[in-house]
Amino acid sequence: MSTQEHPLGISFEFFPPNTDAGREKLVGVRDALAGRAPRFFSVTYGAGGSTQDRTLNTVRMVRESGFTTAPHLSCIGSDKGALRELLARYREEGIDSLVALRGDMPSGMGGGGTGQLRYANELVEFIREETGDHFEIAVAAYPESHPQAANLEQDLANFARKMKAGANLAITQYFFSAEAYFHFVDRARALGVEAPIVPGIMPITNYTKLARFSDACGADIPRWIRKQLESYGDDSEAIGAFGEEVVSRLCQRLLDGGAPGLHFYTLNQSTPCLRILDNILA
Repeated sequence: MSTQEHPLGISFEFFPPNTDAGREKLVGVRDALAGRAPRFFSVTYGAGGSTQDRTLNTVRMVRESGFTTAPHLSCIGSDKGALRELLARYREEGIDSLVALRGDMPSGMGGGGTGQLRYANELVEFIREETGDHFEIAVAAYPESHPQAANLEQDLANFARKMKAGANLAITQYFFSAEAYFHFVDRARALGVEAPIVPGIMPITNYTKLARFSDACGADIPRWIRKQLESYGDDSEAIGAFGEEVVSRLCQRLLDGGAPGLHFYTLNQSTPCLRILDNILA
């Protein structure tokens, strides 16, 4: 990790742009957020590896900031040979951090195309078997339970399994209830998970998009937040101001309660994250 890393373990996630304008914009976003000395940046990976080349190209660009940059790596839809080649390629590039995920099924792919590895714990085990301790590995956590889990107990057991497979830290799905995060951490510790569990933070800038994302991934938007956001209609300024207040308070409570840092889902924007950081670090 960079010697300039932030003492709170702040980190930021980007997605690979698919246009020249998007790539140019992301350079400015990267530079603005690099000014906050993040522990690392991460770059997402499309369903079934559909953005593999763009992910690597984006990682190369983001690494020019001088900070560690971790590509996401998913196993659904990939075989061991392809994953082995990709891990070798990352090592050749000098990449030493990964976010290991089960991943989503590519659109139109049936259940028979899931690949040789079906779950994130199997991917973590495979990475360790192939590369030893070369990579720092982060995995996902779901304080409100994975949307496909039968219940919270099953989800916690699955989480503990992939941590014990060799993960160094976990990054949570975003949430708006600090109690859900602290309850999850307490339960994970009771199962023997000792590694850092970093809360994932989603700035609120667009209610329609947030509601769609949340419905798809199972993240709960408390009713009082939904109702307040609905009341603003298309007033993006009011939505942004309210969202900044809500998320800033959430972040402060998480840090006051002992969270080891914050991982921002930036949606390739810097201003909402910077405003939140200014509020909590003032």
